[in-house]
Amino acid sequence: MDNSIAAGQPVNKPSKKPKKARNFHQLPPFWNAVVNLAVGLFSFACVYPFLFVVIISLTDEKALALNGYSLFPKKWSFEAYSYIFRTGDQLLRSYGVTIFITLVGTLLTVAIVSLYAYAISRSYFKFRGIFSFIAFFTMLFGGGLVPSYIVVSQVLHLKDTIWALILPMSVSAFSILIMRTFFKTMVPDAIIESGKIDGAGEFRVFISLVLPISLPGLATIGLFAALGYWNDWFNALLYIDDAKLVPLQSLLMKIETNIQFILQNSAIGSGTDRSAIARSLPAETTRMAMVVLATLPIIFAYPFFQRYFVQGLTIGSVKE
Repeated sequence: MDNSIAAGQPVNKPSKKPKKARNFHQLPPFWNAVVNLAVGLFSFACVYPFLFVVIISLTDEKALALNGYSLFPKKWSFEAYSYIFRTGDQLLRSYGVTIFITLVGTLLTVAIVSLYAYAISRSYFKFRGIFSFIAFFTMLFGGGLVPSYIVVSQVLHLKDTIWALILPMSVSAFSILIMRTFFKTMVPDAIIESGKIDGAGEFRVFISLVLPISLPGLATIGLFAALGYWNDWFNALLYIDDAKLVPLQSLLMKIETNIQFILQNSAIGSGTDRSAIARSLPAETTRMAMVVLATLPIIFAYPFFQRYFVQGLTIGSVKE
């Protein structure tokens, strides 16, 4: 007999196998499939309207009038796009104008907004309260349409110039306040102090240290600015008379107006030629084609900004 048993000492039982730690960040296979299915259905619901618009724009006008909207039209046709492209070089020129004002305007907006917001976000800036009030005041009170037109056309002499489509939208008070909050909460003072210790000036600190860790905020206001410039047609209506400077949205609006004018006059008049022309117009499919032409190019901007979102979030900051 073992001496330890004889002495009444407890016998060590074999230890149990430790339980595997549960990973709370990993779903069971069933719920993982359910979540993926729900996300997939939601993504399809977001993409489906645009796909439906593309299909309608490729549908024959007569088949659309007889059978209504369908995912599988009875007859396909490119007549709507052919009707729009009959404008000749004007469409390509308007595309070029819109792309130019979108690129230049977005860069100018990001530069002005970021510099303004960074200045009023620093506690040591003496006049930050005054400039913050100036930006906030413009959100509550505006001069109105007539004073804006007088300033742009008669004071700045920008009428019938490309800058009349860029400068009036280059400063956004809402974007300034957003970036001011971003700089105050996401840019530590230790970064700015480290740059000044190394002998860098304020502008060098802003370019080399602040901007690299501010890409998410810059990409956000850049995306808002790009959408605003791309979809703008009202400034062209006010300040542009030269056909060479007409942007895309304004051109598409004029095409839609011409279609409505022809349809209304054909309904009022009784001429057979006028009625035949009205019946031959692809009115409904042309509207959908204009939506596709106006929306499709700007869709490609989203992956560009998304890349900067990811890059900005992965850049390290101060390690305490």
